[in-house]
Amino acid sequence: MKEQNYNVEEVPGGVPVKMWTQGVPVEDEAKRQLANAARLPVVFKHIAAMPDVHLGIGATVGSVIPTIKAIIPAAVGVDIGCGMIAAKTTLSAADLPDNLEPLRSAIERAVPHGRAPGSRDPGAWHKVPGAVDTAWAQLEPEFTELCRDYPKLEKTNHRNHLGTLGTGNHFIEVCLDEQGFVWFMLHSGSRGVGNAIGTMFIELAKQDAMRQQANLPDRDLAYFEEGSRYFGDYVRAVSWAQKFAQLNREVMMRRVIEAAKTVIRKNFQSHVEAVNCHHNYVQQERHFGEDVYVTRKGAVSAKKGELGIIPGSMGARSYIVRGKGNPESFESCSHGAGRTMSRAEAKRRFTLADHRAATEGVECRKDRDVIDEIPMAYKDIDAVMEAQRDLVDVVHTLKQVVCVKG
Repeated sequence: MKEQNYNVEEVPGGVPVKMWTQGVPVEDEAKRQLANAARLPVVFKHIAAMPDVHLGIGATVGSVIPTIKAIIPAAVGVDIGCGMIAAKTTLSAADLPDNLEPLRSAIERAVPHGRAPGSRDPGAWHKVPGAVDTAWAQLEPEFTELCRDYPKLEKTNHRNHLGTLGTGNHFIEVCLDEQGFVWFMLHSGSRGVGNAIGTMFIELAKQDAMRQQANLPDRDLAYFEEGSRYFGDYVRAVSWAQKFAQLNREVMMRRVIEAAKTVIRKNFQSHVEAVNCHHNYVQQERHFGEDVYVTRKGAVSAKKGELGIIPGSMGARSYIVRGKGNPESFESCSHGAGRTMSRAEAKRRFTLADHRAATEGVECRKDRDVIDEIPMAYKDIDAVMEAQRDLVDVVHTLKQVVCVKG
């Protein structure tokens, strides 16, 4: 008989929660949040909790929620289509310069990132490059249609955020794999416009819920049902934001590679093995003989043979994985290590000296503004990988040597 690598939590009045968390800590608040989602009448079969599961807003980060003829906008969240892209190159470690600071600086100049108070947003384009406009042309017609129905979306950062990184846990890294090959990897999503779409429809769902879903276990779990006033619009908007996110990562990856070529003298090829995957999104899939909407909030699709990316934290390993297509997890795996504490708690608990020690050997920012991303604020990535050994196989193990934070 095949080993069962998950625990089942029964939820009174709801579907079970299957948890791939053996050997990994899980907060009680996250379990309560999962149980709230499991009590929704539209949830199908069970909820799958990944080993990086932790408390989120509305829905739990690291959860896979299948629903029948309904979608929960807050489960998708506001960072719609957030995910990862990685590209292997023909370079090896010996081809990198001894001093990696110029490489980090070149990447930081090539890709707008971060946020600052005041009108000049360092994370947006002030003069949009031609290549970004060419990419935007693929998104513009559908966006114009969305704006016709929801005019406030016109006033968001959209074109000027395409090809930009963002803030928080978004990053760009130069990594080495187990054979010493150089990879470029980055983490970002649909930026300002995705946030505006998510925020707007979460609010509309809550307003609908006040009228029709009085027994919701949590207002943040308000959902749109097929045939309802906003369902079709939300599907259209969320699909567009997911396309934006995927293209955003592709544009940035091209710029990162171009920037690297100004510093690394050796000619090289990239995209030898490229992966571009969402980990905050919803799409229709077939599971257990039913067509359902699968919302992965901090989870990655891991169909049989499908490549995915599971990043560690700054200073920890990351993994390129191949899915095993486990039906019990709705063919999913974790999206990273998962936080063990809030950003505020990390800033309270750790010092600049702790951060410098934890990121020794990595060319990255060593200032107070990134202490909340210290590796100790995250779960142990090795324990996370062990807990999901029935979901994915490791194809490559990556260790970062350069890290640009948003």
